Amino acid sequence: MNPIEDTQAWLEAAVIGLNLCPFAKAVHGKGQIRWVESPATQPRELLEDLVAELKELDAADPEDVDTTMLVCPQALLDFLDFNDFLDVAEGAIEDLGLDGTLQIAAFHPQFQFDGTEPDDPGNFSNRAPHPTLHLLREASLDRAVEAFPEAESIYERNIETLRGLTPAQWREVFGARAPRQPGVRS
Repeated sequence: MNPIEDTQAWLEAAVIGLNLCPFAKAVHGKGQIRWVESPATQPRELLEDLVAELKELDAADPEDVDTTMLVCPQALLDFLDFNDFLDVAEGAIEDLGLDGTLQIAAFHPQFQFDGTEPDDPGNFSNRAPHPTLHLLREASLDRAVEAFPEAESIYERNIETLRGLTPAQWREVFGARAPRQPGVRS
């Protein structure tokens, strides 16, 4: 599989399949996700691709393109570097005057929430097969949150879901990326 197909399979199996994001199924089903693979190997190159995609998403009709998945298989392979780049990405949104219009959600093969252990199952809610910047329209998020009761509980529900998976389910959903022994913290 190429990086886009690999990331699409992860979206379908994990994000939609486990309902980690209750908003993803609709835009995926309507074909409103723009999938872009960045050839960047350096942060500066990735920033150029990000700026181009932010402009593209802002200009697109939301009925055609509601969100963009910018998959970066050759850049920021170390999670700490990727995490540092998110500040640069947020700066790009501000520099373009898109603060309050667009935002970025981050996914990475080594994703780790602050204060968690690397093998914490909750980290897998944001562990994509490749570094990925998910560009979102804030207006779409606002509508989705209005339609979803208790949207603030999604994070906690995801942790419960992931911690409740059996080893066979981990392998089915995450394949080779599944942890050998998913750690469950009490």
